[in-house]
Amino acid sequence: MGSTSDLPVMGKACKQLNDLQVPFEVLALSAHRTPEEVEDFARKAEGRGVRVIIAAAGMAAALPGVIAAQTTLPVIGVPIKGMLDGLDALLSIVQMPPGIPVATVGVNAAQNAALLAVQILAQGDAELATRLRHQKEGLKEKIVKANADLSEIKYEYKTN
Repeated sequence: MGSTSDLPVMGKACKQLNDLQVPFEVLALSAHRTPEEVEDFARKAEGRGVRVIIAAAGMAAALPGVIAAQTTLPVIGVPIKGMLDGLDALLSIVQMPPGIPVATVGVNAAQNAALLAVQILAQGDAELATRLRHQKEGLKEKIVKANADLSEIKYEYKTN
């Protein structure tokens, strides 16, 4: 993430990865304040066993693109809401030049970034694919339960 101020958002990705038993790193790296460290991280990530990178940043949001320029690993960008309700960060991450792809999730959508990373990783890991499938089935169960609960709410003109 661009700075530790992004942790409240990125903590959702950490929790999701942890719940699915996926090892991960958490670092604060700034494309503008620590460019050498960003380059070093990106160039050495694959050699350390990293297979997908989630990069979060707000405002100018250069971090995902700078990392993507230095590696062939998949990079998922998370625009962080700051100024302009995150639109500035979203546009910065989405507007990558040809040859520097960055998958991008919604503003502050760290949990979806984690799930996308897990979906990528699960392509070569049957156990992880099973855990992911169970997690997604849990989402369905939540909605089924919500509808059962809603059916108990009574209003004079409610028809269901």
